[in-house]
Amino acid sequence: MLIGVPREIKTEEYRVGLTPESVATLVSQGHQVRVETGAGAGIGATDSDYAAAGARVAGTAAEIWASAELVVKVKEPQQVERQQLRSGQTLFTYLHLAGDAEQARELMASGATCIAYETVTDAQGRLPLLAPMSEIAGRMSIHVGAHWLESTQGGRGVLLAGATGVERAKVVVLGAGVSGSNAATVAAAMGAEVSVLDRSAAALARLDALTGGAVRMVPADPDAIAQHVAQADLVIGAVLVPGDAAPRLIDRALLARMQKGAVIVDIAIDQGGCCETSRPTTHRAPTFVVDGIVHYCVANMPGAVPRTSTYALNHATLPLVRALAGQSVVQALRSDPFLRAGLNVHGGRITHAAVAHALQTEAIDPLRALDAAAAAQPTPGASA
Repeated sequence: MLIGVPREIKTEEYRVGLTPESVATLVSQGHQVRVETGAGAGIGATDSDYAAAGARVAGTAAEIWASAELVVKVKEPQQVERQQLRSGQTLFTYLHLAGDAEQARELMASGATCIAYETVTDAQGRLPLLAPMSEIAGRMSIHVGAHWLESTQGGRGVLLAGATGVERAKVVVLGAGVSGSNAATVAAAMGAEVSVLDRSAAALARLDALTGGAVRMVPADPDAIAQHVAQADLVIGAVLVPGDAAPRLIDRALLARMQKGAVIVDIAIDQGGCCETSRPTTHRAPTFVVDGIVHYCVANMPGAVPRTSTYALNHATLPLVRALAGQSVVQALRSDPFLRAGLNVHGGRITHAAVAHALQTEAIDPLRALDAAAAAQPTPGASA
């Protein structure tokens, strides 16, 4: 199969879809790989590194989009990229369609098959392609939160660990999943007073065992959320409903009750955010202030540490890239229900129920979509 890797063009995005090592693996299995020039610069991989791995280096993104059967990326395709997608082509990347109706419409109109990293599952119901980036975003959230709490950045002027005779900062983490657990662990290690809120008793129990009682576990209900958020110095929004929009846990009224100069790091912004006032920001302009509260809502947080995040992501994605390239995409999706859970768009239709719910439209069962698209293909030798 001909696999293409364009350079990422989202603002301040330095990750790349495939590392040279991943390219070498795919080439050794008989596949062709084309990589846009400069695509690996953010991770320190040169065009020569990719060429040595067996890739053909393409001078433009247009060459990648025009030739590749399977396009492997990191972030959702930007508008100029969506315009180059075509029927019969497969896109494998993060999509986060729940908060992006325009992207969803254009992907459906392209006729391409679009598989989202963030909804691929495993036998335990986990999200193995989202987990590496959730881990990194969770750990980063405490570092960036601590930075924006500094008074020189508009924050309350609070140190997470406090000082002798001075209270520690109060960190509240909404969600005990991968990103929330990592945020809580790092915040506790940095000396903060940490509370984690989640509706799942099992998730709280797992995190409690992991942190050895160093983090306060709180069953999440509206009253508990309001009480803890209002007192927090730093709030980490780490709630996730796979494929669907994030629940809005902090409304404008609760925001007004927060301490001025407190910071919200909304990791859930890729899925619309868990705060009513959240909107996507970039690494170039990462924050804004509403009602005296600093909002950090960067939609590609791991892009700031591209080497770490690219290699972590490739460890998870490469086996599935191999599966998609090793047989027809339709056969790969049919044979693997966990990979099929990642199918978001096929044959011009949304194929994931939670994504469709977020977009207020109807979904078609992915197997039905695969059957319908196959039936629409002309029979070889048939007259027109």
